[in-house]
Amino acid sequence: MKHEEDNLQQSIVTYFRFAFPKYLIFAVPNGGNRNAREGARLKKQGVLAGVSDLVIVLPNKTIFVELKVGKGKQQATQKSFQANVEMLGYEYYLIYSLDEFIELSKLF
Repeated sequence: MKHEEDNLQQSIVTYFRFAFPKYLIFAVPNGGNRNAREGARLKKQGVLAGVSDLVIVLPNKTIFVELKVGKGKQQATQKSFQANVEMLGYEYYLIYSLDEFIELSKLF
């Protein structure tokens, strides 16, 4: 399932960079397996559990996008991050397909 999510993310980034070359999209690579020492070091550097997979920067607007495939659900840390982002007035979207993202991008 993880590879499917990776493929979705790659497709979205490719589409976005082609369709909106003047805007920014980037990933926050929080995931992966790390030993406890490396995890502690990264946490001290500001790594935050639950951060969305993608961040999109548009003129005067920042959007956070979490990707899931199939019946994937958000983890508690992801829900908490979403709540914090939305409380601060930013947009957060849970996306399950490239088509769904393309529909969202019509709002850009």
